[in-house]
Amino acid sequence: MIRTGGCHCGAVRYAVEGEPQHVALCHCSDCRKSAGAPMVSWAAFAEAAFTLQQGELTTFNSSGTAMRSFCPKCGTGIAYRNAEVLPGIVDIQSATLDDPASLPAGVHIQVAERIDWMQTAHDLPEFARYPG
Repeated sequence: MIRTGGCHCGAVRYAVEGEPQHVALCHCSDCRKSAGAPMVSWAAFAEAAFTLQQGELTTFNSSGTAMRSFCPKCGTGIAYRNAEVLPGIVDIQSATLDDPASLPAGVHIQVAERIDWMQTAHDLPEFARYPG
């Protein structure tokens, strides 16, 4: 199966082929700072499964061997690579897929760094749209 995705502004488009090795919600501080969010959903694919179809990515070394690639126009995070820790793997921010629901998360990782209130975030009130 081929899945496609891209950035917020549409300048970057990519495809990934096959099934991911896993889909995880990462709570590490590096992911939080990079995304400006309490956690990030990642789908891990073999590096060869990822193809950049349109645009260019800018890559930033966020910590040691961690390389984060993003759209240079709108800043959307697309991929994470760490040749030392995850050789041959590219993690795709799964929320950037055209159909992110097709790859539900199966695990929480790096919970030692999780923001305390995220442990019970599912207990908060919910609204279908912004509450009036």
